[in-house]
Amino acid sequence: MANLHPRPITAAELQRWIESGDNPPQLVDVREDAELAIAPFPAAVVHLPLSRSGDWLDTVPSRLPADRPVVVLCHAGVRSQHFGLWLLEQKRHGEVWNLEGGIDAWSVQVDSQVPRY
Repeated sequence: MANLHPRPITAAELQRWIESGDNPPQLVDVREDAELAIAPFPAAVVHLPLSRSGDWLDTVPSRLPADRPVVVLCHAGVRSQHFGLWLLEQKRHGEVWNLEGGIDAWSVQVDSQVPRY
């Protein structure tokens, strides 16, 4: 069986994808509430903080349509990588991407108005 991993995407690539409007991805932010308060992602996201997965785990199928690509993000790209792996293991989402470097990379490469922390 092949070892599945989320596909990496850079901040600049994600920005172009969002702006193109071509099959826009469902953005999933797995950071904590306090992190979102400091540096919210400048587009609509489904917020699924990993520390509270017990609160939302059963709702993932209804919150993340299987027919839409998913891009997962966090602060630096590690937690989102883990969540992306989990999504792929569920065999519901064929197209799962991980934002390399997370919101920090977005701030550095795309939008310096997003605070770094």
